Amino acid sequence: MKDSLFFTDYESPSSFSLKNQFAEHLEFLLVKNKETATDDDMYHSLSMSIRDRLVRKWLRTQHKYYQEDVKKVYYLSLEFLMGRILGNSLINMDYYEECREILKKEGYILEDIIELEHDMGLGNGGLGRLAACFLDSMATLQLPAFGYGIRYEYGIFKQDIMNGRQVEQPDYWLKFGNPWEIVRRELTYRVKFYGKVNSYLNKEGKLAFHWVDTEDVMAVAYDVPVPGYDNDIVNNLRLWSAKATEEFSFNEFNSGNYVAAVETKNISENISKVLYPNDTYTEGKYLRLKQQYFFVSASLQDIIRTYKLNHSDFSSFHEKVAIQLNDTHPVIAIPELLRILLDDEEMGWEKAWEITTKTFGYTNHTVVPEALEEWSVRILEELLPRHLQIIYEINHRFLNYVRQVYTRDDAVISKLSIIREGNDKKVRMANLAIVGSHSVNGVAELHSNILKKIIFPEFNELYPKKFKNVTNGITFRRWLRYANPLLSNLITEKIGKEWVKDAEELRKLEDHLNEPDFIESWASSKEANKMLLKEHIESELGISVPVDSIFDVQIKRFHEYKRQLLNVLHIITLYNRIKANPGGDYVPRTFIFGGKAAPAYTAAKLIIKLINDVGNTVNNDPVIGDRLKVVFIPNYSVTAAERIMPAADLSEQISTAGLEASGTGNMKFALNGALTIGTMDGANIEIRKEVGKDNIFIFGLLSEEVHDLRVNGYDPKIYYNNDPELRQVIDMLAKNYFNPTEPGIYHSIVSDLLDIDYYFLLADYRDYVNTQDKVSELYRNRVEWTKKSVINCARIGYFSSDRAISEYAKKIWKVKPVNFKIDQ
Repeated sequence: MKDSLFFTDYESPSSFSLKNQFAEHLEFLLVKNKETATDDDMYHSLSMSIRDRLVRKWLRTQHKYYQEDVKKVYYLSLEFLMGRILGNSLINMDYYEECREILKKEGYILEDIIELEHDMGLGNGGLGRLAACFLDSMATLQLPAFGYGIRYEYGIFKQDIMNGRQVEQPDYWLKFGNPWEIVRRELTYRVKFYGKVNSYLNKEGKLAFHWVDTEDVMAVAYDVPVPGYDNDIVNNLRLWSAKATEEFSFNEFNSGNYVAAVETKNISENISKVLYPNDTYTEGKYLRLKQQYFFVSASLQDIIRTYKLNHSDFSSFHEKVAIQLNDTHPVIAIPELLRILLDDEEMGWEKAWEITTKTFGYTNHTVVPEALEEWSVRILEELLPRHLQIIYEINHRFLNYVRQVYTRDDAVISKLSIIREGNDKKVRMANLAIVGSHSVNGVAELHSNILKKIIFPEFNELYPKKFKNVTNGITFRRWLRYANPLLSNLITEKIGKEWVKDAEELRKLEDHLNEPDFIESWASSKEANKMLLKEHIESELGISVPVDSIFDVQIKRFHEYKRQLLNVLHIITLYNRIKANPGGDYVPRTFIFGGKAAPAYTAAKLIIKLINDVGNTVNNDPVIGDRLKVVFIPNYSVTAAERIMPAADLSEQISTAGLEASGTGNMKFALNGALTIGTMDGANIEIRKEVGKDNIFIFGLLSEEVHDLRVNGYDPKIYYNNDPELRQVIDMLAKNYFNPTEPGIYHSIVSDLLDIDYYFLLADYRDYVNTQDKVSELYRNRVEWTKKSVINCARIGYFSSDRAISEYAKKIWKVKPVNFKIDQ
């Protein structure tokens, strides 16, 4: 690339040194000197210095994509759980040690400065963290890619625990600004809502439509650069912020109506205020659909703008654009692209539909029925009237096709229909996604098979080539190289650093299983990480936990199917055993929980309360002592996971078989040397295949057995009556043993377990407890446990997000890497 006013590929070392940039940001942007600078100033100055380096590569990366007119991937996701940016960027760009030295000379510790960064409040669970891992891998693999989402002002919420209960507080993560984002004022798009649809005859005499009298909101772009590891590619995450078309009504203000003067602005900007508004209320449903359409509309306008820089028509749109829909949240993009092509570009239906279906791919992330999103026709008709028309037309043409080539059976047609009939008609967004995409993929082998055989069997018969599997993955750079420097350094010393880019290199660790010094070093790194977590727990929660205990960890979003409650039943069982025989020989356990429950999810919040009540009892019982501890770490986040996972001995992946799509926490724990106890669910099945059945603890019903029990009848009371330990545990809950001051607080849990037990906790209880006993026995043998820890890490390479993204690129997106190097 030639030097120009905008692109100068050579900078003198003195002017472009990181140390100089750091000092200049501190002085000229933050207006501070050495005497007045705070720790937060040091964080912002360092972040902006690294951002400068990112921007240089970022601009040149985007210019390269434009020059070569490459096919791009656009990843649409309502969540991007990015975690902290600074530390990950330092590792990807190889500036970690240089920054450590710069700060050390000024009397600061880099790790302390990194700790000041607030997690970006752009996601909640695995869906958003997967999207973040994928962005990292796309940049590392040099794939031309864009992420699109919403710039939420508030995260889902900050979780406090008061009297054992979850209390939601605002998570205003942008309070002190975000040094990583760059506002793109010129990239502002109008997004329409409400209004009506007028029909007319166009100049060719064909029926056409105008969407008019709308209420509009402006979408303003904010960009966050995403660097690849050990290359010069910097891709982009573009986030949309909602702004009112009018900031202020002067007439209302002058008439004394000060609230009304800014009412329109406030209503408009609520769209990007908070992640996942409570949609148990009608207002929440409207706001959530507004969020989905808002970011989809702005993103498609931006994608088309970019495409038109090199193209005058849409004939090659699908050859240059691949859009991946991360679950059903962005699926309204399908009728939106159709609307643009039909109404704005005046294209015929057949051509517009062909372009649309060749452009979109859809990733399904759930088999839980309530999570298969549906939208009320009534709400869509009011909020997006033109889109509802288009959805009806898609469905009409699709069902005609079904009748012609597949079946005339009304029952089957009803299942395939995009519209679910009834008093309150619903649009099935998953059905719309399948019909309107060229590819549909699950995220683990079991999950994909369930989609094809149980959830969407008719669609699979109709479109057998559409359905694929791409098992999820994680970025080893964040979850081992960055999160666990003690273990990472040990691995690099033993096998070299190539594993950071090629995860299969970790298999070389097995060559050293019989080296006592290596096994001892591995165990010591785990103990050191446990000590760090112990100190954090004592500092933050005032609970002392023994480092020689099994750190038994379950950290994830709270949902009944994830069965945190089953874990609690086991804890109470161990408690009862110690109380009954205080002189027995027990392997000490520290149970560590973390995770948030949705604000309106009463049952999940009650389980959090139970965990804390059980912990309060167990932790303060002198008979129990250090043999059993229960810890709930509040406000679970990416940063919290990075602290907890390196210290974990045992990873709890105990969802009801057939309900967890994949899970990625299971992969992260195994990568950090934790052994897994889990059901044959999600990616656990493939982890067992990779690490070997002797290096994982599997228990419980299989998905087929769960299905058969559900169909043929299941009586949980049989298990209660026939298992004395289980009966004692349930009776303690019923008699308020762990919370005598609130009689009946756990009645709903007890009655649900005995009368319904939808997630089969009682059916799996005995096998779970017996398998946990095997865990304890193995832990007594430190060398054997450590060898299995090494094997788990060594054989987990398949679950790299680099592998997953390579599969997406080849099987679904048909995109190729862009070789790119900046002259330094």
